[in-house]
Amino acid sequence: MKIYLAGPDVFLPDAIEIGRRKVAICDRHGVSGLYPLDNTVDLAAADASLAIFKGNEAMMDAADAIIANLTPFRGPSADTGTVYELGYMAGRGRLCLAYSNDPAIYAERVARSFAVTKAGGGNLIDDDGLTVENFGLPDNLMMIHTLDLHGARLVTPRQRPADIWRDLTSFEACVALAADRATGKSD
Repeated sequence: MKIYLAGPDVFLPDAIEIGRRKVAICDRHGVSGLYPLDNTVDLAAADASLAIFKGNEAMMDAADAIIANLTPFRGPSADTGTVYELGYMAGRGRLCLAYSNDPAIYAERVARSFAVTKAGGGNLIDDDGLTVENFGLPDNLMMIHTLDLHGARLVTPRQRPADIWRDLTSFEACVALAADRATGKSD
């Protein structure tokens, strides 16, 4: 089984090392990890962003599954590029797995970054008067139910790890789920 390893990990200063660790975890479980930074792109080229997009899309097309790191990135929700990749894989009928190293529900995370109050009907709203999604889910319902219907429930730790970007415990749990699916050990 080939698994596309999506997430904002590619923005870390040690992104290559994180990718190597993730691929090694996949290898130990008998699956193959495809890390986006394995694509060779000339970042000085005029079309570098398009080359990155096309390379990542080709990797996803070659993959049987995705493991998406949905740990909140630059705000209360997951990285937008990773969310696109998750949707792309779901739309192609691939196995979708994901984890977040922040176990808090979405509404709590929004309240960490923005002033949130209760409106007349009991809905939570932000300073702009916009409703804050509050279904007790760890992120936007579209991502969470994509996982429910196209793979497995979002994997989260009981407590937020000290280093949310380098703790790969929840990632490895997703790899184990994928490996079990690949060998027919789970339904």
